[in-house]
Amino acid sequence: MLACCLMVTPGMPQTIAPVPPPAAAPVPAPTPALTPAQITPGAAPATTPPVAPPIPPTVTRLDRLSALGTKPDWSKLQAFHQTLTRAEFETVMRDVYSDLSPLPPPWKLESDGVVVKTGDPSKPEARIAFATRAESPLPGTRTWRRAAEMPPLKGRPPLSDVHIAIDPGHIGGGYAQMEERYLSFAPGEAIQEGQLTLITAQILAERLKALGAYVSLVRDRTEPVTDKRPSDLVDAARQILTEAGFPQPQENYTNLTGDAKILTVQWQSEKLFYRVSEIQARAKKVNETIKPDVVLCLHFNAEAWGDATAPQFSPMNHMHVLVNGCYSPVELEQQDVRFEMFHRLFSRIHDEELPLAEAVANGMRSATELPAYVYTTPNARHVGSNAYIYARNLLANRLYQCPVVYLEPFVMNHEETYRRLLNGHYLGRTLTAGRLQTSAVEDYVRGIVSGILAYYQKHRPS
Repeated sequence: MLACCLMVTPGMPQTIAPVPPPAAAPVPAPTPALTPAQITPGAAPATTPPVAPPIPPTVTRLDRLSALGTKPDWSKLQAFHQTLTRAEFETVMRDVYSDLSPLPPPWKLESDGVVVKTGDPSKPEARIAFATRAESPLPGTRTWRRAAEMPPLKGRPPLSDVHIAIDPGHIGGGYAQMEERYLSFAPGEAIQEGQLTLITAQILAERLKALGAYVSLVRDRTEPVTDKRPSDLVDAARQILTEAGFPQPQENYTNLTGDAKILTVQWQSEKLFYRVSEIQARAKKVNETIKPDVVLCLHFNAEAWGDATAPQFSPMNHMHVLVNGCYSPVELEQQDVRFEMFHRLFSRIHDEELPLAEAVANGMRSATELPAYVYTTPNARHVGSNAYIYARNLLANRLYQCPVVYLEPFVMNHEETYRRLLNGHYLGRTLTAGRLQTSAVEDYVRGIVSGILAYYQKHRPS
């Protein structure tokens, strides 16, 4: 499939592949002027052999933005001057944020600072000075609190004062089929990831509130948070296809299947709606209104199931948890992505995000008994020592300006899991696939609660 468009595989976790700029045609070298000695009377002027132009070096365009991205304000990084040492920067870049590519990054490391290429011609570089010893960022650079910064409990419920935002992945409802998150193996039955994550979020919210937490739902119904719709994004979709080399794309995908759908304005505008504009709207709500201490992004995973009208079961069932990181060179060519990575890095979100994710992964492992998923693609990498934890650069865990624990348990098109999810949420056990089984939603909730509780009981003042 074409990496230049918004590519996805049905049933799999997805990211937006950046659009590369069209290759510029080399400019022919000018033909040297002929001298009188080279001209024979009565004959056509002889031409000199053409001189092949030198092959220009590849020039990376660092002014590009991601799909629907906004030009960043690089001056905001000045708040992090002299708050991180060079050793800390190099360690976390190596261990979390880099994909370990050998390609040179769009910044220059100096002994006392890092100089980032902004892509802005008016101010092409932004410099953040290193500290001689680790210092806390200036007040106002973050709204979230670490567990260690919470007030002492003094006998109150264990999650008192902790503000947790729960982000039920996808939308569901009337948008489930557009999202390719609608799965049915027989007439009259179906599961939708957007609806399942909302049910899980609502149950989880009540359990966390009972332990003293303040809980906000980023989405509380099967409706979009964004006020945009695919029809609002047609021009942007057409531009994506034009820049990918398809200046006259088909408008809709009626009667089309597979990759042919991807090359239509309809498909691209829908992806911009539910996978970009929707996440951007949720990020705005999280960062400017909710301002939580942590966001829990709830998803259910899937393996490729083929044609949605005749899906296939998968023998695999697994789980993993994502933190932000593993930025590829192509992603870092986009100035908004570059800025957002540096903002997260210098905010030290990873210091809280990774151990919190590890605690939740341990709780989920015990509750679900699922094996760890193993990525075979370069867009994710193991971080830390927990086999369930991967770093991956997703729009949600990059744009949300606080620790984000992004969960991907269960394979929806695993036959036994599909049957369990059809039964919804219930307490106790019920006969499913020939044996008594607990609710998959209940296991999901118990795993998160166990992990969150373990983390805050260990790290906050008592």
